[in-house]
Amino acid sequence: MVFGMAQFRSKLAEEIYNITGENVYLCYFCGECSGGCPFAEFMDFLPHQAMKMIQLDDERVLGSKTLWYCASCFTCTSRCPRGLDIARVMEGLRVILLRRRKDAVDLRKIKDLEKLPQIAVVAGSRKYTG
Repeated sequence: MVFGMAQFRSKLAEEIYNITGENVYLCYFCGECSGGCPFAEFMDFLPHQAMKMIQLDDERVLGSKTLWYCASCFTCTSRCPRGLDIARVMEGLRVILLRRRKDAVDLRKIKDLEKLPQIAVVAGSRKYTG
């Protein structure tokens, strides 16, 4: 995928761009996003570090707690001097995981499905069809 005059050097960055329209190469790691994140203390990678990992095609970011601690409060997005929607990038990473079905639940393999709480079945089926 070509963005402007440069090609993406990272497949992960290209995938994020295709899902969100956000170019993670705009990030120059100033740390403004991480400095304002209300959940930064719980994350294993801070938001600006996650942007770097995407740029480097480091898929460890997909297995990090950071994606799930992001509350999409847009504090990071509002603080970014480059106008990068970091909350949208985090959502894009979650979409990638869902599309890859890394933690999908196969309801056909669950015994006694009718005995489970309905909300658990609904949540499992949404994950499976995500």
